[in-house]
Amino acid sequence: MTLLIAHLGPPGTYAEQAAVFYVNWLTKSTGFEATLSPYPTISQSLHAVADGKAHLAVVPVENSIEGSVTTTLDTLWQLDSLRIQLALVLPIVHTLISCASSLDKIKTVYSHPQALAQCQGWLERFLPTVQIIPSNSTTEALQRLEQETTTAAIASSRAAQLYNLPILASGINDYPENFTRFWVVSQGEANAGYQTSKVPTSHTSLAFSMPANTPGALLKPLQIFAQLGINLSRIESRPTKRSLGEYLFFMDLEADAKEAQMQSALAELTIHTEILKILGAYNVLPISAVT
Repeated sequence: MTLLIAHLGPPGTYAEQAAVFYVNWLTKSTGFEATLSPYPTISQSLHAVADGKAHLAVVPVENSIEGSVTTTLDTLWQLDSLRIQLALVLPIVHTLISCASSLDKIKTVYSHPQALAQCQGWLERFLPTVQIIPSNSTTEALQRLEQETTTAAIASSRAAQLYNLPILASGINDYPENFTRFWVVSQGEANAGYQTSKVPTSHTSLAFSMPANTPGALLKPLQIFAQLGINLSRIESRPTKRSLGEYLFFMDLEADAKEAQMQSALAELTIHTEILKILGAYNVLPISAVT
């Protein structure tokens, strides 16, 4: 069986890099073979799995500098059939790629909004007058660089090698400790042997909406986990998109959803929430462990 793995493209993105590492780990662990399938947006790569056009998607969910990738969270809330199978943590090192002869020749810089934000300080210092243009991915603009010699893009050194383009500056992210967490997402809990539902997991991610915006409404769900000694490694809100001031809450918990303690917590949580969705139970795999 050959698995089809969706990711944000074109080739050379950090999402593809994470997907390549995942494929290597998967092949060594299970013997499955996989083919990568790039999509123009993160949302489209997740919809490909929901629609049965791909077996898995590798999508970014959180960066250590710029925080959450909201498109991933919003799309997972909308698509009920998707479940997180694994988390991958990838170190991010940005480079400035351009055919310009020097930095002072550059007039325009393209990249994904996350990458641009992660390099904001460097851009203000070294390219204060350039036009900054967000794009769907870090590699979307690379094919235009040879024709547009006053244009640059922020992407990985791997992307520069893939497209045979020169690097004008390396390590331009404002903070050296720059990591992005990716989720490997499938349809359903355990419909194929490549999924690891029977393996004990270290994290559970969930999302819920509240029945009413009243004092203490969020405190009650939080108290459930505190009283059971379950640690929250992340919590954040997203608009429900129904009305101003209404929010969804996303949580990452350091516990296995299948444990009795977590089952008890989830049962109690349903009492205090309007809609509760378990996004998945999974382990976290640093990329260094994959190589």
